[in-house]
Amino acid sequence: MRTRTALAAFLASVALNLLVPPAPVQAQVRLPALGEAESDEFSIADEKKVGEAIMRQILPDPDVVDDPVLYEYVDTIFQRLHAAARKRGNISDEMEDAFAWRPFLVRDKSFNAFALPGGYVGVHLGLIAAAGSRDEMASVLGHELSHITQRHIARSIAANKHQGVLATAAMLLGIILSAKSNNSDLPMAVITSAQAAQATGQLTFSREMEAEADRFGLEVMTDAGYAPSGMAAMFERLEQASQLNDDDSYPWLRSHPLTIERLAEARLRARQLPPPDPAGSHATEHALMRARARALVDTSDPALRRMQAQARVGSPLDDSARLGALYGGALASIELHDFPAAQAMMDQAGQVLARHAELVARQQGRQAAASVPMPADPTRQHVDVDGPVYPIEPEVPRDFALLRVEYAVAHRVPAEITAAVDALGNERSRPAMFARADGAIARAAAHDPAAGRALQRETEELQTWVSEHAGDALAWTTLAQCAEPLGDRLRAIRAEAESHAAKGDLSGAIDRLHAGQQVARGAHADFVEASIIDSRLRELEAQRRELRKEQRE
Repeated sequence: MRTRTALAAFLASVALNLLVPPAPVQAQVRLPALGEAESDEFSIADEKKVGEAIMRQILPDPDVVDDPVLYEYVDTIFQRLHAAARKRGNISDEMEDAFAWRPFLVRDKSFNAFALPGGYVGVHLGLIAAAGSRDEMASVLGHELSHITQRHIARSIAANKHQGVLATAAMLLGIILSAKSNNSDLPMAVITSAQAAQATGQLTFSREMEAEADRFGLEVMTDAGYAPSGMAAMFERLEQASQLNDDDSYPWLRSHPLTIERLAEARLRARQLPPPDPAGSHATEHALMRARARALVDTSDPALRRMQAQARVGSPLDDSARLGALYGGALASIELHDFPAAQAMMDQAGQVLARHAELVARQQGRQAAASVPMPADPTRQHVDVDGPVYPIEPEVPRDFALLRVEYAVAHRVPAEITAAVDALGNERSRPAMFARADGAIARAAAHDPAAGRALQRETEELQTWVSEHAGDALAWTTLAQCAEPLGDRLRAIRAEAESHAAKGDLSGAIDRLHAGQQVARGAHADFVEASIIDSRLRELEAQRRELRKEQRE
C-alpha cells in the first residue's frame, strides 16, 4: 500500500512542475463578473494541461469507480447541466473544445463534490447516498460546474501567484487527496497548512466566487429542467448537518461554507421561480441510485446486512421508497451471495411495479370517466389513493432488469444468465452493453458450450463502442476479458494497453504493447492487429517523451 507521505511528495512535485503561472495569452476569455484579466494569466490551455495531469494521478486509483449504472445517472444530470450552461453562453467555444466536461465517481462515504481544472468534477458516492432528490444532486453539480465555467480555479491561481506557487500546489494537492484518502483529516491538514502559510487571503474560493457559483448554478439547473427548490433543500440539509456538529462526513461544508445570506438567497430564488412538477422528479430512479451508492461505498458485511434488514421492514406508503429499499436489499444480498433473499426482493419489487402501474391506469381511467357520466358499476373495485399517482420512470424497470443480470452473473447459472440478458431486449445503453458482456464472460467461465457466440457478439459490440469512445477504460478492459476466452490474444493485450492509456498510465500501456509485439512474433499472428500495436506503441512513446519534456521545462 502506498504511503500518504510518498503520494503527497509525488503529487506536489507534479503540481509544482505544472502550476508556474505562464505568460498572459493574447485573446481575452469573456467572463461575466469578477475581473476577467486575472484568469487570462492562467490560460484555458494551461488549465486543460493541469487538469489532465491531475487526472493521470487520480484515474488509476481503485477508489475511482466506474459503475456503469450509477455513472450513467450522474453523467445524465451533469450533461444536461453542461448543455444548459452552453446554451446560456456561460461556456466559450474555446472552453467547450478544450475541456473534458466529465464527472467521475469516488468511493468515499463523505458528502462531497469538487471541481478540478479542465472540466472535471469529482462526485463522492456519499453525496449520492445522502442527496434527498435528483434536484438536490443537480444543485451541487450545477454549483461545481459553475466554478469551472466561470473559471474560478484559474482566477484563484492567478490571484495567488504573488503568494507563491507552493501555496497553489498545496491547494490542488489537498483537493486530490480528498478524493484519494479515506482519512478526512489528511486533506484538510494539507489545505489548512497551505492557508496558514499565507499572511492574507485564502486558497478556497472567495465568498464572491461562491455566490457567483450559487447564482449561475441555480440558473443553469433551472434551465436544464431541474427544480430550483433543490438548491434550497440542499442548503437546508447542510445547515442541519452543521448544527449537529459535523463529524467530517460533510467536507462540502468546509470547502463551501454556508452563510445566512447564501441560504436566504437560495430560498428566495426558489420561491420566485415556478414550482417543480412532481411527475418529472424521477423520485423512484433517485431512490434506486441512492441505494446503489450506499451498497457500493460500504461493502462490509454489517453495512450490507443493514440494507437487507431495511428491505425486509414493512412496506412504506411511498412506492418510491419501497422500491429503493428493495433494490438496495437485493444488491446487498447479491454481494453477500444470499441468492434466495436477492431473488425474493426482486420478485417483490416486480409486484410493487405491477401494482403501481395498475393504480396509475385506474387513476387515468377515472379521470377520463369523470368527463363522461357513466352508470355506477358495483362489480368494479375502488382503490383509494391519497393524492395523484404518477407513473414510475421507465429507467426503473430497466435498472431492475440490469440488477437481475448482476444476480445471474454472480449466481453463475448459464440458463439464468441467458434469460436475464434476453430480458433486456433491445436496450442499447452503456450499462446494458456491459451487462451483456459480463453475462457472456460469466457463461464462458461456467463452461457454457454456447458462450462462444455470445462472446463474439459482445466483442464486436465493444469494438464498435471503443472506436467511438476511445477514452472508455472500462470498455477496453471488458473487451480484453471477452477476447481472451476466444483465443484472440493480441486483441486482448492491445485492449489492456488501451485501458491503461485511457487512465493516463502511459508506461503501463507501453509495457502491454511491448508484450503484444512479443506475441505477434509467434505463429498465426493477426497481421492487422500486430500493425495496430506497432503504430500505437510509437504514438504512446511519443506522448510519454513529450510529457517528460514538459515536466522538465
